[in-house]
Amino acid sequence: MAQKPSIPKGTRDFLPAEVEKRNYIFNTISTVFKKFGFAPIETPSFENSSTLMGKYGEEGDKLMFQILRSGNYLSKLNEGEVSPMLTNNVLDQLPLEERVNLNKITGKIAEKALRYDLTVPFARFVVQHQNDLSFPFKRYQIQPVWRADRPQHGRYQEFTQCDADVVGSESLLYEVELVQIFDEVLTNLNIPDFSIKINNRKILSGIAEITGQEDKIIDITVAIDKLDKVGEEGVIKELREKEIPEEAIEKIKPLFAMNGDNASIMAEMREMLASSEVGLKGIDELEYVFDMVDAVGLQRAKLEFDVTLARGLNYYTGAIFEVKANGVKMGSICGGGRYDDLTALFGMKDMSGVGISFGADRIYDVLNTLELFPASITKGLSVLFINFGEAEAKHCFKLVSQLRQAGIDAELYPSSAKMKKQMKYANDRGVQHVAMVGSQEIEKGIVQLKNMETGEQQELDINQLIEKLK
Repeated sequence: MAQKPSIPKGTRDFLPAEVEKRNYIFNTISTVFKKFGFAPIETPSFENSSTLMGKYGEEGDKLMFQILRSGNYLSKLNEGEVSPMLTNNVLDQLPLEERVNLNKITGKIAEKALRYDLTVPFARFVVQHQNDLSFPFKRYQIQPVWRADRPQHGRYQEFTQCDADVVGSESLLYEVELVQIFDEVLTNLNIPDFSIKINNRKILSGIAEITGQEDKIIDITVAIDKLDKVGEEGVIKELREKEIPEEAIEKIKPLFAMNGDNASIMAEMREMLASSEVGLKGIDELEYVFDMVDAVGLQRAKLEFDVTLARGLNYYTGAIFEVKANGVKMGSICGGGRYDDLTALFGMKDMSGVGISFGADRIYDVLNTLELFPASITKGLSVLFINFGEAEAKHCFKLVSQLRQAGIDAELYPSSAKMKKQMKYANDRGVQHVAMVGSQEIEKGIVQLKNMETGEQQELDINQLIEKLK
């Protein structure tokens, strides 16, 4: 019995119309990236595990797809790496976790991993190619990434990120530019209502400082970042599970109730963080971004200060961004932030960077949900020539070549099947026009062109046909 074809959960096939829609998103994003001076690069789909592991926090490491080395590496394990139970010749009957010490052998059986995002590979790229780059270096990259998340609506195990980063400058002007890029791309995609949420990691460090929990900053930020998912009670429960003292939790609680405009929230935070130098620096940096954005204006975006925004990635050190489409049940569709120390992990210090990422797959779902894809991007083939027989096909094939040379997409049906079958094929493919050329049309040097949407039919010579279809 033949195996039923399937694909892994969290992955998708894309039909031609879907690919056209995705390319519309990619082209819109890359056009704006180029306008702001970003140049394209590409990196491998997998990296050495040592490049990726430990850069995304404990949760990130758990979600990484590791690549099993070729060969039977289990047979080459040293004594102490294999359970003593193996001496009883029951290898095949035991679960893997009882057979081997996974912590000891992971590095031996899996030394590569699929990339988890594009930012850490970019940091590796900058260090490796530093002598070939001019700094500040502005790059964009549109490639797939992989995460072993539980598949659900808007969350996939394989998805495409569209990143723009600049490294080699601490200037906050780049944060302002990235806000503008968010605004222009999503406006050009015609998303009607979206918010760019912004915070600063220094503010979060300040919160940890005033609560006396500087050594627990990761636990605190991971917990409060889940506020919109689990609510205030859920965050407090997680803080307690991480052994954050009640006194510190009481100082954190006011964050959950802060509201008002950006200026008023900023003033509250300035008062709350009055004793924290790092926290006040974060406030100053955010105020600069808001002032500059106010000076240049935004097309459609709402820029909002969200003090609970943390994003779970350990490498952020300054501004943090997250973008949500309002009125759509979907998580963040874009994100990013500043990372001052990322290249230092690869031996290159004092190389500050800031970057953003568009979640193309979630943006696709938003555009589908709101029916925002332009009808023009899914239009079918411009013209299909009906095949009436060998002589007619030879004549039509020359016409098809002339149309293609004029930049018009055209095809000839491959066989002289019944007219009903050829017309059904044209309908199924969404062909815009059908061209019919029989022996009489060959004698007259004309083409009968039928508009498949309106049913209108015209007699045209080849020059008129090219002019019509251009």
